[in-house]
Amino acid sequence: MDEMERPVIKAELRTVTGKQVGALRRQGKLPGVIYGHHVSPTPIIMDLREASRILSGVSASTLITLQVDGIEHAALVRERQRDFIRRTLLHVDFQAVSLTEKIRTRVNVVLTGSAPAVKDVNGVVVSGLDSLEVEGLPQDLPERFEVDLGSLVNIGDGLYVRDVKAPSGMEILDSPDEMIAIVTLAKEEEEVVAEPVAEEPEVIERGKKEEEEEEEEG
Repeated sequence: MDEMERPVIKAELRTVTGKQVGALRRQGKLPGVIYGHHVSPTPIIMDLREASRILSGVSASTLITLQVDGIEHAALVRERQRDFIRRTLLHVDFQAVSLTEKIRTRVNVVLTGSAPAVKDVNGVVVSGLDSLEVEGLPQDLPERFEVDLGSLVNIGDGLYVRDVKAPSGMEILDSPDEMIAIVTLAKEEEEVVAEPVAEEPEVIERGKKEEEEEEEEG
């Protein structure tokens, strides 16, 4: 990705830590940290709305430009913490990287198209790996690996790591025999007849309790 095309996120150094960070969130701020190449772990703060908008289109392998008080860092998003209920961002970790040094990271796998076996032979597509580990220069990382299901015609047909073509200069580290998707036969739903629940033990137990109560009263 060309440097001019990279998403840009603006941030400032953050001095507030611990429980006081909650006050920043209530002010519409998003805390984070940047670490990595020639950068010691540094707390930062961003505008929540603006950063969320940009990060919504950024994957784990998307190279971005993170401006911290005007100083630019090439970086990758390493972790996003979200509010469990509202799903809003709570914290983001960025890894600063060198454009001249290879790194290892994972790239998402996206299944595209439809498998003819699903319609023609009552098949079901079962997915395996949802990401692949790769090694290469940060600027050469693909946004995703798109895998077309169109070749899955029969039961037992599958797609494997060996079927994924890596971009020039990029090496896929997963085993070539790891499964990405395979077609299996759909199981017909079986009718389950519920057996009637015998109420006799409950009646006996209730009667027993009544007898005990009567004995106590007597």
